[in-house]
This record gives sequence, C-alpha cells and structure tokens, in this order.
Amino acid sequence: MSSSSISSGRLTLDYFGRNFQSFPIRNWLPYQPNRKMSTNGDGPNSPGYLSWRKLQLSRAKLKASSKTSALLSGFAMVAMVEVQLNVESDVPKSMLVVFAVCTTLLVAVHMLALMISTCILPNIEAVCNLHSINLVHESPHERLHWYIETAWAFSTLLGLLLFLCEIAIVCYVKFYDFSQVAAWSACVIVIPMFIIFVAFAVHFYRSLVSHKYEVSVSGIRELELLKEQIEASDLVGRTNGATLLNVGGTQIV
Repeated sequence: MSSSSISSGRLTLDYFGRNFQSFPIRNWLPYQPNRKMSTNGDGPNSPGYLSWRKLQLSRAKLKASSKTSALLSGFAMVAMVEVQLNVESDVPKSMLVVFAVCTTLLVAVHMLALMISTCILPNIEAVCNLHSINLVHESPHERLHWYIETAWAFSTLLGLLLFLCEIAIVCYVKFYDFSQVAAWSACVIVIPMFIIFVAFAVHFYRSLVSHKYEVSVSGIRELELLKEQIEASDLVGRTNGATLLNVGGTQIV
C-alpha cells in the first residue's frame, strides 16, 4: 500500500512501509513573485547573462532619470512662478531674457527625459519582473539603447548643468533690486560649483570607460587562455591516440 505526504515543499512517498527519497515540488506550486531569478545554467560570461546585466543597468538609469527629471522640472516651474517681477524693476532686460531661456530649456530637457523614461520603463519592468534570463530578448533595451542613454544624459548631465545656471539666475533676479552684491555673490558661488561638477562628470565617465576596457581585456585574455588549454589538450589527445595506434600495430605484427 502506498501513500504520500507533503512537508516543507517536498514530496515523500511511502510504499509498503518504506520511505523513498523525497524531492522538491517547487515546480508544481503556483507562481511565486518573490522567487529567485532562473538562469538555467547560464554562466556569468554567457551572452544571455550579459544582456540581462545590460537590462538591469538600463532599468536603473531610466528610474533615476524619471525621478530626477520630475523633481528638477518641478523646482524650475515653482521658481519661475514664485519670482516677483515688477515693471519698475532695475533688473537688466538681458538677464530676464536669459532667465526665460534657461527656465524653458531646463523644463523642456527634463520633460523629454521624463517622457523617454515613462515610455520605455514599463516594457523593461515587465521583463525584469519575470526573473528569467531566457526572456531577456523580449525587452527592447538593446534596440532603444540610444534613447536610454539620451534620457540619462539629459537628466543627469545637461539637466543638472542647466539647474545650476537656473539657481544663479534666480538669485540674481530676486536680489538685484535689494542688493547687487548679494546678486553677484550667488553667481560667483555657482561658478566654482559648475567647474567642479563638469570636472567630476569628465573624471567619472573616463574612469567608467577605463573600467569597462579593463574588464573587456580581462575577458579576452581568459578566452585566449581557454583556447590555448583546449588546443593543448587536443594535441595531447591526438598524440596519445597516435601512440596507441603505433603500439597496437606493432603488437599485431
């Protein structure tokens, strides 16, 4: 007589009083949203795994771009609305033109980055939530790579530079009628911060490119070493086979 019992996610069979080896029944259970990603034997250097890493990087970039763009564009709109401008103001007309142009560019750049992120991110999220490398080809992150990089650059590079300029211009327009020293002080403080920001961006991207280059060179060296090992083992196998054939022919003779 046979019976079965389920405990701790495993199935145990009892056949005539003997318990056979239990085995997991995870594949029989319903869908588990918190389960780990299934790699199905793919190594970390396989094309599918590398594409999955690019997918996760694109997802992170789009999330950061959407949050940053929404936040900074909102600040720019509030700054433009809250600034009180009078007809009798002594602020130079050229500075007002610069303020209008900078604010418009800031909002437009961040809105473009936000639109790209909003359109692409749901398609990437749908694939990421499946937790399977085999479905990575269904994500459009490879085809839309340039759009993702554009949103990232607009949001984190160009958008932040325009936001720094916006801070200086808003301070100038706000305090010019009360104190020209205060207005120019804000501009003087923003200039070194602008230079530091650009220097960090250049250094960061150069370091990132150098890191990717070193990783690529290391991968190529590993492939070359693996190729040499395969060739060496193949040569040894052929040599041993030829030796065995010669020995066998001699014995037959």
